[in-house]
Amino acid sequence: MTAQTILFDFTVDAEKISDCKQRQEIAKVVRGEVENIFPQVELVYQMTMEDGYFCVLTENKETIITLRIFRQGLVTMNIEYYLEEGKQPLMSFDSSKRLENILAKKLKVNSGQVLPTLKRGDVARYFPSSDERIIEYDIDAMVFEERSPFQKIQILHSKTLGNMLVLDELQNIAESDLIYTETLMCRGTENYEDKEICILGGGDGALLYELLKENPKYVVMLEIDELVMQACNKYLNTICGGVLEKRNGKNYDIIVGDCVQYMKKYISEHRKFDYVFGDLTDIPISGTPVGEIWDFIRTILESSFKILKSDGKFLTHGNGTACTESLELFEDQLRTLRPKVKFTTSKAFVPSFMEEWQFYQVSLA
Repeated sequence: MTAQTILFDFTVDAEKISDCKQRQEIAKVVRGEVENIFPQVELVYQMTMEDGYFCVLTENKETIITLRIFRQGLVTMNIEYYLEEGKQPLMSFDSSKRLENILAKKLKVNSGQVLPTLKRGDVARYFPSSDERIIEYDIDAMVFEERSPFQKIQILHSKTLGNMLVLDELQNIAESDLIYTETLMCRGTENYEDKEICILGGGDGALLYELLKENPKYVVMLEIDELVMQACNKYLNTICGGVLEKRNGKNYDIIVGDCVQYMKKYISEHRKFDYVFGDLTDIPISGTPVGEIWDFIRTILESSFKILKSDGKFLTHGNGTACTESLELFEDQLRTLRPKVKFTTSKAFVPSFMEEWQFYQVSLA
């Protein structure tokens, strides 16, 4: 059950479409080739604009084709129709490429491209990269979807990644993403044996599950969203084991609540940890470090060092390595902390993010 959308883009010399007659001639060529694929197509609307030309074609009032010609030399065409379950697409990628090649030759374009069919419907397939490029996933099922008081929670099944947690339309973790957790915790570099650890967030349970394999003295996990934990316990058990089911053990506890309030409590009690993990929100994509999320990040940083031992470490994830400006802004925030801190970084390609991610290890200078 999907709406199928095929996008064609061409560029031509602007002088070839500088007047109305030239644009009409291009529209005529395009319509002629479209009729070879959709024989019953008819023109239902057209409009001349200051910056070009626009028209709408339809076949049987089911397939809609829009053509727009920009006076700057850009020509775009969109073909959209609804595909019933079990039916064959009206156009394959091969047939789309053939049409693109024919139009490119007849219009004498400078460049041309047709994208693979976009499929929109009851199953989400497209999610953004860290720098807001569109990534298509091989999602074949919606496993879970519900809204908690805090966020929209989805667990989708990918043919290659397994089940994948998505929060507010952003990829969080999939069954394929052990490398994410291992890089966050610097497995093989940090020694967690007999250490006291505090996890801020971490509702998918993966970090807690992996840390417990390192024989820590005690781990407390502070997660605000009960529904996230319930969903991950049921559908992402391969990455969290039984920790979200039991909620506590001989050397760990999961507390459902606001981590900021619990850190205030720990500060008043003079409680200290060897490690604090920030497994919360990503660094925002912004040009300046202002706004609610940046304020939250500053609060987390300042509070974390108040509950860390003098030789303790704060470990967190940052964002995609392509987001250099935002990562630099985060590092600027680290440099303003008092007492002064020092930091190192590590990187890993995370399968479900389909990009390289940056992680931070921060300690007192």
